[in-house]
Amino acid sequence: MSVKTSQNGTSPATPIIDQSAHPIQEYGHLVAIPIALSDKSRQQSVENLNQLLADTITLRDMYKKHHWQVSGPTFYQLHLLFDKHAGEQTELIDLIAERIMALGGVSIAMAHDVAENSTIPRVPRDREEPPVQISRLIHAHETILFSGRSMAKQASQVGDDGTNDLIVSDIVRTNELQVWFISQHVVDVPLVRAQDM
Repeated sequence: MSVKTSQNGTSPATPIIDQSAHPIQEYGHLVAIPIALSDKSRQQSVENLNQLLADTITLRDMYKKHHWQVSGPTFYQLHLLFDKHAGEQTELIDLIAERIMALGGVSIAMAHDVAENSTIPRVPRDREEPPVQISRLIHAHETILFSGRSMAKQASQVGDDGTNDLIVSDIVRTNELQVWFISQHVVDVPLVRAQDM
């Protein structure tokens, strides 16, 4: 039995590696998508969403860092909560990136692009106490909420209801809820005895 070979003399089952080609779409350029929005409106939304994407990926990564490095008497609760929140941020990341692509843009995806574009301050490599971790997370949420609200208004003004809905219904509401959950861990309430009046 003979084995068929391709034109270059290799078996058809041989992987073709080291391939390269020109990009099919450059970052920053839109492709025409017939969704009844102007190019200018779509471009603005893509730029805004890529900013939110960079910040959301950063926040998700902060949650994973703190999930791994949390310590102290509330370790178990925070370990689980941080991981849950990281998972919810991962869902937002996917929604944001898919919306960018649906608008005809290119979503950022790589760590170096995220680091260059995130407006959230870089977190040190050190292991920190839970109150510091939580404070950093709250600040990151607030950064996303502040820019997200502004971007939702911009999307509404140019008629981009899909982007407005994504930001308000998913990004703002998820981040507000997560702030509430983590902020309750830094309320100074006694664990054993109620404070005297």
